[in-house]
Amino acid sequence: MKKVVNVSLAGRSFTLEEDAYKRLKAYLDHYRSRLTVSDVQKGEVMEEIEERIAELFGQQLGGADKVVTLPLVEQVAQALGMPDGTSEGGSANPNPDYFKTGRKLYRDPDEMKIAGVCSGLSLYLDLDVTLIRVLMLVALVFGGTGFWVYIILWIAIPMADTSAKKCELRGLSPTAENMSRFTSYEQ
Repeated sequence: MKKVVNVSLAGRSFTLEEDAYKRLKAYLDHYRSRLTVSDVQKGEVMEEIEERIAELFGQQLGGADKVVTLPLVEQVAQALGMPDGTSEGGSANPNPDYFKTGRKLYRDPDEMKIAGVCSGLSLYLDLDVTLIRVLMLVALVFGGTGFWVYIILWIAIPMADTSAKKCELRGLSPTAENMSRFTSYEQ
């Protein structure tokens, strides 16, 4: 029989085997020690990495009340790596695309003029944002459909409000190194 521990990651409840809990705690402590930002910024970064870990656990467990095992924690730790892009041992992360999600459509809060719709579409379609904005303007001027299309997209497309979503918007694997590019603080 193994002991299990109930933990909360980013507001989601998980049951971990005791050895998996110890390994996850060690990983998070090591991750925090490798961050080179202020204490306030460390808190924000740690919240985002916990959100990503919770998301990966949820994907792997399928939303059921299953127990997180040590191999799963090892896979997640290996896939996320450290803030500088290395594994915990210091070598380059051997499998950065383990949890690659592909490109997803979100509104981009970093380059938005009104609601980030055009910027998000340009990143998703890999087109220049100016071209998308000109096309929206032309659709607005000729027939007025551009206004309604923009409003519908504004409502339908979610905002990329976390570092992991910003990575997915750009087609990057949401590893710790990539997520650190999109943290909400200024470096």
